[in-house]
Amino acid sequence: MPAPHSHLDTVKHAGETPDAAQPWAELGLKQDEYERIRTILGRRPTGAELAMYSVMWSEHCSYKSSKVHLRQFGEKAPASDALLVGIGENAGVVDVGQGYAVTFKVESHNHPSYIEPYQGAATGIGGIVRDILAMGARPVAVMDPLRFGAADHPDTRRVLPGVVAGIGGYGNCLGLPNIGGEVVFDPCYQGNPLVNALCVGVMRHEDIHLAKASGTGNKVILYGARTGGDGIGGVSVLASETFAPPSPTSTPTGGAARHEPFRPAKRPAVQVGDPFQEKLLIECTLEVFAEKLVAGIQDLGGAGLSCATSELASAGSGGMRVDLDTVPLRDSSLSPEEILMSESQERMCAVVEPDKVDRFLEICAKWDVIATVIGEVTDGDRLEIFWHGEQIVDVPPRTVAHEGPVYERPFARPGWQDALQADDPARLPRPAGPDELRAQVLRLAASPNQAAKSWITDQYDRYVLGNTVLAQPEDGGMIRVDEETNLGVAIATDGNGRYAKLDPYTGAQLALAESYRNVAATGARPLAVTDCLNFGSPEDPAVMWQFAEATRGLADACRTLGTPVTGGNVSLYNQTGDTAIHPTPVVGVLGVIDDVTRRTPIAFRTEGQLIYLLGDTAEEFGGSAWSQVIHGHLGGLPPRVDLERERLLAEILIAASRDGMIDAAHDLSDGGLIQAVAESCLRGGTGARLVVPDGLSPFTFLFSESAGRAIVAVPRSEEVRFTDMCAARGLPAARVGVVDGEAIELQGQFTIPLAELREAHERTLPGLFG
Repeated sequence: MPAPHSHLDTVKHAGETPDAAQPWAELGLKQDEYERIRTILGRRPTGAELAMYSVMWSEHCSYKSSKVHLRQFGEKAPASDALLVGIGENAGVVDVGQGYAVTFKVESHNHPSYIEPYQGAATGIGGIVRDILAMGARPVAVMDPLRFGAADHPDTRRVLPGVVAGIGGYGNCLGLPNIGGEVVFDPCYQGNPLVNALCVGVMRHEDIHLAKASGTGNKVILYGARTGGDGIGGVSVLASETFAPPSPTSTPTGGAARHEPFRPAKRPAVQVGDPFQEKLLIECTLEVFAEKLVAGIQDLGGAGLSCATSELASAGSGGMRVDLDTVPLRDSSLSPEEILMSESQERMCAVVEPDKVDRFLEICAKWDVIATVIGEVTDGDRLEIFWHGEQIVDVPPRTVAHEGPVYERPFARPGWQDALQADDPARLPRPAGPDELRAQVLRLAASPNQAAKSWITDQYDRYVLGNTVLAQPEDGGMIRVDEETNLGVAIATDGNGRYAKLDPYTGAQLALAESYRNVAATGARPLAVTDCLNFGSPEDPAVMWQFAEATRGLADACRTLGTPVTGGNVSLYNQTGDTAIHPTPVVGVLGVIDDVTRRTPIAFRTEGQLIYLLGDTAEEFGGSAWSQVIHGHLGGLPPRVDLERERLLAEILIAASRDGMIDAAHDLSDGGLIQAVAESCLRGGTGARLVVPDGLSPFTFLFSESAGRAIVAVPRSEEVRFTDMCAARGLPAARVGVVDGEAIELQGQFTIPLAELREAHERTLPGLFG
């Protein structure tokens, strides 16, 4: 145990030295924020209090720039009988039937993954898994929506392999299947890769736990890994400021990394993960849940103990006293401020009734998990923290955890938006004939965004635990929840930053629509939404306009589709100098399926089955894969959104799956119909003969990215029943081909053998990344 620091800044000392200089700016606070802290406390803060406020009032923790817009998710929330726990807790919870509840959430670990790709991505998985665990659920699967810079850029070859190895290394060691996600390449993410992580967990209704500290005299127990010097200032510095433009000789660093008032020079801002410790923590926590030993619980992620103690006390009915010197350390030189700011991984904080403490500690010892009583719930209304008997924190906990700054930042439609939208891809030259059409199909199939991602997904265990029903490259991941009844859930994540750059409102709705459609294509009924909103600097009015529009679009669309937002994450400052990423709202949708044996895969497997195109196809190429790959163009308007059509399409896909009318389904999105057909053929090892419907050119038929569409494979015995259902409900359904042979043939235009298509589709990522 370290000796008391001779320079300790106590509450008493702070009251006696009101004019002492403090490094508030170096910790990411604005002057008015610092003055507000002084007003709240009626004195200057101690160093420990300043540390707590700085991390908890950071953009990453307090949502101070986004709160005013995020309120729409509550104000516009559709009524939902399925929603059990909504926004405000560690993760949302929905009722999936038979007494089961499912919790799911997506978060970001973007900045750390650029600095240190392996640990940044690994601890992103660890953090989201603990969020799910803290709700009382057993984590059952993870997903990873990823965005990188240009695929052939040298720095992408530095970042991507490390990120993928970190996700796989941590998730595989936990024994959690990785069932889905995305990998997108675009130069806009060059200095700001997006590493979003989703986890889903399962529990019974009665096992839901919340983050609150109530019951005077209840003990506060910190358990898990020892606290170290890693991740100090991660949320207040690394994740809440833009990156500085790199110099030719510089290594990646956060824009504020030069400010380290409480941090010895070599302390890392990126956390270091230990998945084996987390696995023990998971099993230990589930056992204490099973014995009903926990009155409240919170994981330690961003802001570490500052977050866990202030949020538990704020959500409870009393106060809290913590003896910080009892915290188990792996670095005895840490100051109190550093202990409070450390984001060391694999830690949880539980509130336990006194007569249950011994059993709690006994279970922790069984799992070889360090557990220490560090404090107790008091009958006051203050969070008080002591260091070797000296009081270093005395604050109202709500002011730290839930009453941070709220900014109504100025936003304005950027001056370049009109010109961008006016740059219609209709002016771009189209393929001159069948040979050029064929060449462009192969070029798209081989492009990094459309190419097979198996080089990445093969590094993940997709089937561990034995309940994975669908996984990459299916439209959505699917997990069996109950082995007797075959109840299951499907999850998909989607987001197209190119669409959102052209029109943030529509782009966000297209992200939801695609994820919703992907879930329905598996046969599951969409229930609820989680989102990760990735944007540039909120201090740029153009970026804030993008954020405001995207948030408004997503809230409006969720209301129309009846899918409430249950929680999520905002990641701002994804920007290097003046260059921001494309606005990238990533939307996850969770759906329920009564019987996973009735799920619908994407693969065309049975020759003679009929291929139907559902929905309307129009000349819509703004933001399309074709315009990007063939012409390097971004301009025009994104595809139109018709949410009622999306709802109707989903109903048809779900009913057809349930009633055995279709054997395969695949949504149409990036790359259009030909990309979907190619993936379905390659997945099933069977070819297709296609015919262009009347009224469409071969080019539009193949490459249009009109929304609200899917292709399905219909057994001939079910054709009449299927087409009658579509006609009765008013959904356009055009027969466009038949599953047949060992090639994709477009009648009168070209033939591509599957072997040639597979070579083009599967060689790209191994060629780029080894």
